[in-house]
Amino acid sequence: MKKNINGSLGRRLKQARANKGWSLDRASVETGVSKAMLGQIERGESSPTIVRLWSIANGFELPLSYFLTDLAVAKTPDIMLNAESDIEVVTLFPFDEDTGLETFQITLAPGREYLSAPHNEGVIEHIIVVSGTMEYFLNRQWHILVQGQVVKFGADSQHGYRNLSDKPAMIHNIICYKKR
Repeated sequence: MKKNINGSLGRRLKQARANKGWSLDRASVETGVSKAMLGQIERGESSPTIVRLWSIANGFELPLSYFLTDLAVAKTPDIMLNAESDIEVVTLFPFDEDTGLETFQITLAPGREYLSAPHNEGVIEHIIVVSGTMEYFLNRQWHILVQGQVVKFGADSQHGYRNLSDKPAMIHNIICYKKR
C-alpha cells in the first residue's frame, strides 16, 4: 500500500503545481521544501512526513486533505503517512469548500511528539480527545487534555501535540479554513 500512497501524493502534488503554473523551483520557495524532495515526492519515490506535507499544503494554500483525497477513498481507511514516525492520520471528512472544514483522526504512539509550523492566517483547529491523555502546545507551553476534553485555537502560530502516556492517544482534528 505504501507505493500507492506515494503515487497518490505525487500525483496530487504534481496537479497542484500545474494548477498554480509553478516550476519545482517556485514550489520549493513557496513551501520551504527542497526542489529535490518535491521531485522525489512527485515521482512517488519519497513519502513525506506529516510536517513536510503540512508545509507543502500551506505553501500551495491548500487544505491537507487535498493531498490525501485519493487515499481517503481507498479500501483501507487507515493512512500511514510515515510508518516510522508513529503517527497515523485518517481522513474522516475531506475538505469541503462550502464549509471550509476538513476532519482527521490522528493517533499518536506512546512517547510521540508532533510540532506543526504555523498554518495560513485565519486557520482554526478544534481538537477532541477520543482516547488517552495528551498535551497540546500553544503559546510556547504545553497543556494537558484527557479523553473527552476539547480545545479550539488559532493554528496560525506554532502548535503541536504529544503523547506522554504508555498507550496510544487518539484525537479528532477539525480544521477550519478562512473562506476566500
